[in-house]
Amino acid sequence: MDKKNISNTNQLFPKNGSNKGKLRLGRGQGSGKGGTCGRGHKGAKSRSGFSKKIGFEGGQMPLQRRIPKFGFRRHYLRSKFSLINIDTIQKYVNTGKIGDVVNKKILLKNNLIKKSNLVKILGRGELSSPLKIFASKFSKKALLSIKKSGGKAFSI
Repeated sequence: MDKKNISNTNQLFPKNGSNKGKLRLGRGQGSGKGGTCGRGHKGAKSRSGFSKKIGFEGGQMPLQRRIPKFGFRRHYLRSKFSLINIDTIQKYVNTGKIGDVVNKKILLKNNLIKKSNLVKILGRGELSSPLKIFASKFSKKALLSIKKSGGKAFSI
């Protein structure tokens, strides 16, 4: 095989001397890595199965414990939103479960939201019937779709 004219990737091979063999440890003194196998004498690092903790600094107080903690966010106080798309509302209108007014009470009745959550109307889908929709927030696309159908959006 001519080494200069290699056109197929299945004929590629490494250059001579570029790949070294794996060093075999613990195979006699003549190998240069016999006896202690390059691990030194005694101590935890010489034992098999040793692994030190992440961030361990040899008994010195580690960095993540030297630096004080800071910042605190009260996630339980953050307001949670139930997201409802326009196409979902239209589906409920088509089945007769929702009339011409959509508010939190009606959405709760149809199990679309949780009692404690605020309501945000999103703009996926099209609205074909004019509705009065009461919600905490509206996306731009949802507002456009509601006005296009002849309905009105009211922020609570």
